[in-house]
Amino acid sequence: MESYTNSTTPIKAHDLAMVAFNSNPLVRARNAVYNIDSTMQTNYDSLKTQLILQLSPVLVVQSDGSGGIFTLVYEGRSETVNPVSPIFQLMKSVSHTPLGIYVIIAPYLDQPEAAEWVKPLMEFHAVLAVALANLPGAGLPEKALVSCTKVIKGGMDFIDRAVATKTFTIDQFENFTSQIASAIATNMNFAAEAQITGVEALLKRWREELGPKQWKNLYSIILAIWTTEVKNQNWLIVKQMMDQDNVDSQLITISMASFAEDTVAVALDNLARIIQDNVAAAMIFPTNAVIADALKGPEDLLAGSIEKILSCPHARKSV
Repeated sequence: MESYTNSTTPIKAHDLAMVAFNSNPLVRARNAVYNIDSTMQTNYDSLKTQLILQLSPVLVVQSDGSGGIFTLVYEGRSETVNPVSPIFQLMKSVSHTPLGIYVIIAPYLDQPEAAEWVKPLMEFHAVLAVALANLPGAGLPEKALVSCTKVIKGGMDFIDRAVATKTFTIDQFENFTSQIASAIATNMNFAAEAQITGVEALLKRWREELGPKQWKNLYSIILAIWTTEVKNQNWLIVKQMMDQDNVDSQLITISMASFAEDTVAVALDNLARIIQDNVAAAMIFPTNAVIADALKGPEDLLAGSIEKILSCPHARKSV
């Protein structure tokens, strides 16, 4: 039947079938079964929402250009601190000089004569010149001042040559970066020292305020984008400051898509899910540690079953 015609305006049979979906007994039966999971998901989210309010103590570390934003959540209160000296950001900013040049010339590496890179490179030269003039007043240690000056001047010299000849080569760029490599290494050491000093001082204060028992219970969440997820700089510092009996299970790195998602709320949401899954896994699979670990960990719960079937085609016939 093409349409239902017992009305002023004909109704298409296919449209009627889609609207009247619950007229199909198979659909009603499946929906009744699906309702187990949808009801569980609703209650799961409700538990997570309530659990977030109970999380304590929790340290959340958000990455940023100044060394990290640290938030301690404890008994319903929170304190947020950026503990790292400006030396960290100053060293990082100067050391990004070659990267700043690279991102301008990269699209023209195969055809530098195109010359569209000249104007933005000259504009970056102006930025470097202003920074160089202000370096002596930035409060840098003498050794850092020397290394930063070398990096910035090296970048300006490369730009001067490239603009003057309206061309550049990869070899010329690599020659420039080789000449400033030791200066950048010096900057990295200053940045690392600034970060360690600042973060350790803050964590020692918070450890004293919490006391040994609560510090032992501390969960630490490091929020990081993929490029800084492994051996994240703050992860390394927090790891050696936490209670060593619990650090392996209570120091957690959560990979973020972007810094815009790098928030305390996201960290607490994920931690609540982790904690409630830990308890659920132990209670639901008390005799199967492998499946329990999959439920509470980053491995997908079905991973083992899928791997078994994929590795043995005959296993599909027995399902």
